Amino acid sequence: MYFLKRLLTWWNSQTLNTQIYTWRKGVKVGSDEQGNIYYQTRDGKRRWVIYNGEAEASRVNPDWHGWLHHTWDQPPTTAPLKHKPWEAPHQENLTGTPAAYAPPGSIRKPGQPVARRDYEAWQPE
Repeated sequence: MYFLKRLLTWWNSQTLNTQIYTWRKGVKVGSDEQGNIYYQTRDGKRRWVIYNGEAEASRVNPDWHGWLHHTWDQPPTTAPLKHKPWEAPHQENLTGTPAAYAPPGSIRKPGQPVARRDYEAWQPE
């Protein structure tokens, strides 16, 4: 069962084909704080990431995202970006999770509903 899961699904981890390709042609470039590992081919033309756990693209931080998309040539391990002091740390997309944003008055937020004062309900004549 584990072998079929590795062979046919990509959202749990790398597939068996990706693992073989990475073993044959990949050169490890580095990893990030979430445990994702970044590779490129020996000639540097192709770049990819092996996710630590579920494959979710928003888990790639902006530094590595720029390198993956050839925005800059040097990976963050050799040429880290200079971040501004007001920048918040990278956070993956939380949509669909219990930690997702829920505005005041949302049915997902416990408590009293918020009284709306920005409109008046329509009343038929």
